[in-house]
Amino acid sequence: MQCPACNFTDSRVLESRSTEGGKSIRRRRECLQCKNRFTTYERVELVPITVLKRDGQREPFDRAKVLRGVIRACEKTGVTSARIEAVVSAVESEIQQSAQREIESRRIGELVLCHLRQENEVAYVRFASVYRQFQGIKDFTETLNTLLPNPGVVETLQTADIV
Repeated sequence: MQCPACNFTDSRVLESRSTEGGKSIRRRRECLQCKNRFTTYERVELVPITVLKRDGQREPFDRAKVLRGVIRACEKTGVTSARIEAVVSAVESEIQQSAQREIESRRIGELVLCHLRQENEVAYVRFASVYRQFQGIKDFTETLNTLLPNPGVVETLQTADIV
């Protein structure tokens, strides 16, 4: 780290602290040449991710959009806001850790579904119904069958039984 006073390139760290909720580190340093003390901050640099939409458009990844969708799916299910944040953070982390800088919106939806399935079945079905654009009861029964320990049970229900 270069000293702001004398431009010497060697310094020692006197103190380190986590700041911004663990998103950055504040370091107090001392120049080994002029003994000047200064502060530096280290932050993780996130590479911008581009989302390829179904219609072919490209747009920057927006964590807030994923969060809104998960919040909507989890309404009145008892899933806490902390768990919702954890789901969204896990999805964002998986996207950032991939080597690709462009990701299909379909892949993001599948990641969300994977995490919601572990969190709450109702939230999973709600998110799936919007994300997969359910057209009717058949789409719901197919999704419910994937959640059941004995697949095929829901198929035996008649539409009249459900309505």
